[in-house]
Amino acid sequence: MMRAGIVILMFVAYQLWGTGLATSRAQASLTKEFDAQIEALTPTIPNPETAPVETAPVNLPTPEPGDPIARLTIGAIDSDFIVVQGVDLKLLQDGPGHFPQTPLPGQPGNAAIAGHRTTYKAPFNRIDELVPGDLITVTTLQGTFTYAVDEQLDPKTLSPSGHQIVSSNNLSILDQSFGNRLTLMACHPKFSAAQRIVVTATLTSTPAPTTPIPDSVGVTTDASADALAGGDSSAWPAAILLSLLTVLVWFGTWWLARFWRRAPRGARFQRVPRWKDWTFLTTYVVGTPLVLISMFFAFTCIARLLPSSF
Repeated sequence: MMRAGIVILMFVAYQLWGTGLATSRAQASLTKEFDAQIEALTPTIPNPETAPVETAPVNLPTPEPGDPIARLTIGAIDSDFIVVQGVDLKLLQDGPGHFPQTPLPGQPGNAAIAGHRTTYKAPFNRIDELVPGDLITVTTLQGTFTYAVDEQLDPKTLSPSGHQIVSSNNLSILDQSFGNRLTLMACHPKFSAAQRIVVTATLTSTPAPTTPIPDSVGVTTDASADALAGGDSSAWPAAILLSLLTVLVWFGTWWLARFWRRAPRGARFQRVPRWKDWTFLTTYVVGTPLVLISMFFAFTCIARLLPSSF
């Protein structure tokens, strides 16, 4: 039971900090890809630093799921991430995700983005700290756009707030009847998917030309289906195989250590103190990293099975 408890605590540690390792690698790769795209389009803009938004490219292709579409910078909460196209759970592991059925950031309409609060580098961890008027900067292939956080009314204290709390199946965040704005969404409270915390911000600059919205979207519009909080069932085979591999490596290390600790002397075996048994120590020095590596990949798949804690 003690060993099982340690494994559970290690999984919690992986959820809180280990998931950020994969996100950091993904963000580094996405940043290079996004910067390369901007550099490729730079010659089409006379002066990228001062050119008006109207000079932005108008013939951009519709992004594919997983493509980098923007850099989202929220100075008030020290958040700076590349946004990907799509909000599937596996895509949100790379960074904040854009709802494909909404306009791209900077374009006319309501651009909606979802992100994690407690795992995968938690891009929206401090989203509840935003106050009315805080600025949000979005850089896309069409230019740089600024949004100002809208004022909401806290229903409990009736005081101004920069966010609102809605039910988990409330899809009003995708509504296109609010003008040109940006909607940021994450699960609430932290470590739970019971509700949603929503921040809206109004575009303060001229919108860019529109890009066609894909016909087939990656998220259900059925309000009764909480797709964002559900687990990824496709991870079951890998989770089972990697968990079994971890147990096998763990047991193998333990068995070899016990076997090599026994020193034959006639028909009987004599044990030596563990701290003097170099064979015993070497077995664990070699085996422990193998167990931890296998466990890391098993945890990665198991985390995909669990309901999201945005």
